[in-house]
Amino acid sequence: MTDEQLLRYARHLMLPSVGIEGQQRLLNSRVLVIGAGGLGCAAGLYLGSAGVGQLTVVDPDVVDATNLQRQVAHTLDRIGQPKVTSLQAAVERLNPDVRVIAIQERAEGPALDRWVAQADVVLDCTDRFASRHAINRACHTAGRPLVSGAAMGFDGQLAVYDGRDDASPCYACVYPLEDVDAPDAQCATMGVWAPLVGVVGSLQASQALWLACGHPSALVGRLQLHNAQTGEWTTIRTSRRPDCAVCGQPRAATVRQ
Repeated sequence: MTDEQLLRYARHLMLPSVGIEGQQRLLNSRVLVIGAGGLGCAAGLYLGSAGVGQLTVVDPDVVDATNLQRQVAHTLDRIGQPKVTSLQAAVERLNPDVRVIAIQERAEGPALDRWVAQADVVLDCTDRFASRHAINRACHTAGRPLVSGAAMGFDGQLAVYDGRDDASPCYACVYPLEDVDAPDAQCATMGVWAPLVGVVGSLQASQALWLACGHPSALVGRLQLHNAQTGEWTTIRTSRRPDCAVCGQPRAATVRQ
């Protein structure tokens, strides 16, 4: 690390579970954030400020005035711009040493498989069931840990699915594939409490950084539910389903590309 980096990350270096070795792992890490809305904005800003080496952000949408109530990386003068380039600019302003790759596409198909395989940790910050299942399958196939977040109304969810752990369930174990055609809840019709996406997105970043430092996540096998009205957290234990259509199937050996 350079002298500038030693100064910038001094508060991380003081933590015994991080230190110079952990921070160096962060500087060498490649993190994929899928979704540059409320969750992705909060997660992306903290990932960038904490010093991940490469941050890839994928989202097909553009900034809209209704986003500004909660998507804190976007600004009034960026309305109409791609969300990925808006988040890229915000992260680079915080920490110009981070390499931010902005991809204005929907996460699906062979491209999704390629992006996941090139990452060390993946964050699902989307709001569509079909996308969540596609991301989950890609992460399982590539053997990449997945940090999943969700927020709607006053209710938030957080979970970590890590296929490297034989006991870890995947997203499809908790939300079976047969539910993929269920209607998606939309912020435009359901509403969302502004700080809630910051709470969940920040915790997604925390788990991703912890994993990138080389530590196992204590959230594997646990679905965390947060009620922003009461401030309460509820933990639901989850387990791998032997008949799961995703993680119940054999997986070929994969390597980081």
